[in-house]
Formats: sequence, structure tokens, C-alpha cells
Amino acid sequence: MRNALFSTALAGLACLFLCLGSAVEVVAADKPLTLRLGHPMAPGNNVTVGYEKFKELVEKKSNKKIKIQIFGDCQLGSDRVTTEAAQAGTLDMSSSSSPNLATFSKAYMAIDLPYVTDPKNQQKLYKALDEGELGKALDKVAASIGLKTIMFSEYGYRNFVSTKKPLNSVADLANLKCRITDSPVEEAVASELGMTPAPLAWGETYTALQQGTVEAEGNTFSLLNDAKHSEVLKYAVNSEHNYSMHILLMNKKKWESLSPEQQKIISEAAHEALIWQREETVKLEKAAWQAFRDKGIQIHMLTPEQKAELYKKTQPVRDKFASKVPAELLKLIKDTQL
Repeated sequence: MRNALFSTALAGLACLFLCLGSAVEVVAADKPLTLRLGHPMAPGNNVTVGYEKFKELVEKKSNKKIKIQIFGDCQLGSDRVTTEAAQAGTLDMSSSSSPNLATFSKAYMAIDLPYVTDPKNQQKLYKALDEGELGKALDKVAASIGLKTIMFSEYGYRNFVSTKKPLNSVADLANLKCRITDSPVEEAVASELGMTPAPLAWGETYTALQQGTVEAEGNTFSLLNDAKHSEVLKYAVNSEHNYSMHILLMNKKKWESLSPEQQKIISEAAHEALIWQREETVKLEKAAWQAFRDKGIQIHMLTPEQKAELYKKTQPVRDKFASKVPAELLKLIKDTQL
């Protein structure tokens, strides 16, 4: 009798544990997936609004079963810090400017070489990134450092600006102490133009300009205006010396742990957000140019001869780094300019 009662009790307990286990699985299945995204860009910037659109689309497409937590404006640190965290898996996604990614793979320097792209060929470049071999090649670069490319966020063309003197000629760039990223390409460009390169984290640049520690930098007018640098800048020139992207990257193991459905939702949302963001970038950059003028910043428009001079002066940079980046990447970029 006792054995029968004991067996019945055991069976009951087993049933209870199975039911509880099933309940836990159901709760776990219903719990939304939360992904944390860190980036350094200022509120309202074209990169920032692009990630806000990405978040909106992911959550809409997944019926809020996937949530994106955004930590912008260097809340989690600089590009380098958040990208290291994404590599380590302590952060799901990081957005880094292509120059700052040179620290992780020299291959990324191919994008940042001076004057290897031109705004007039931008649509060809987009097509190669979105659906061509260039995008695939850059994704292989990301995979080699433990990351997965999610989105080639539009950043834009960088222009030189100064707090010290007018930039009415190429010669005016000489002797300016110029803030650069950790990119060896940016350092080489500044040196070839006679500037003194000063590597400095983005979050420290405003104060450095304000205090005179640096006197110049190269960036998009949109970001400079959003980050309030336009409060201390006095002069600018439309050098358009290189094109940059802010590349959204996810920890590769995290990406591979997602279901095919989750991966599809994220990929589709990223593509739709990017198309929207590129169009928004044009509007924001135009507004920033007007804001510069309204604040009295003198913008010098280069003549064709001055642009040709800049191209010639930066040729040694293209020559120097041609052997340091994959020839395949250089060719794929060049093909977009034909």
C-alpha cells in the first residue's frame, strides 16, 4: 500500500515539474528579445535618427517581440569602446565611424582614402554596398573580427573647419592643429596637407576646440552643428576630402544565435531604415549648411583648380595605403566611380 502511495506521489510530482517546465518555456518564449545598441552620435544627427527609425521598424515588424535599446551620444563610450564591447559580447550592437574601425581591421581604411569616392557617383556606391560585392566584402571583414554588419549607416562627406583662420586656399590648412580619429589614413592626410594631426576622442573634441588645444577638424557640417561645434567654429571649406559611414555591427555569435525569422526582421528593418536615413541625411546636411551661415561661419567654396590641388597633395596617401588594404576592396570601390 505504501509503495503504491509513494509511486502515485512521485508520478504527481513528476507531472507537476513537467507542467512547471512547460510554463517556464511558454513565459521564456513570450519574453521579448532585447538588443542593446551603443553609438557616439549627437541627438538629432543623421546617424542617430537612422537608428531610431531602425528601432521603430524592428519593434513594429516583430510585434514588439524584439526590442532595441539605444544608448547614443557616447553614453556607453566612444566608437572604439562600444565596438570592443560588441566584440566581447557585453554589448549586442555598436556603431562606429569607418575611420575608427581601422583600429580593428586595416581593410576599413579602403573606404576612407581621400577622394576615392565622389558625391556625383553616390548612387552607384549605395548599390554596390546594398546589393553588390562591395557590401559582401565588407561583411567578410566584419566577420574576421567577430562581428556582423547590420547597416551601412550614411555619415557623409567630411569638410575641414577651423576656429583660427579662414580656409580660402589649400595653403591655409597648413600649420593648423587638426583633431583626427585613430585612423592612420586621417593622420596621413593631415600631414600631407601640412597640418599637425592630433588624435582625440570625439567626446573630448568640443572642449579642445573651445580651449584652443586643437584649431581644426574634418567632419560633416551636420554632425558639427548637431554636436554644437558650430558655436566655436569660425571658418569652413567644402573639401569633401573623404566619405565616411557609421557602420552598425552586431556580435557575430549573438547574430548566429538568433532564429532565421529574427534575422530576417532585423535585416529588413535595417535596409528600410537605411533608405529612409539616406534621404533624411540630404535634408539635415542642407539645414546644417544654412545653420553655419546663420551663425556667421565663413564657408569657402573651392574652385575646380583648388580641388585638383587637394587631390594631387593627397595622392601620396592613396599610394602609401594601396598595399595595406585588400586590393579587392580598392577595385570594388573604384568600380563604383566609373
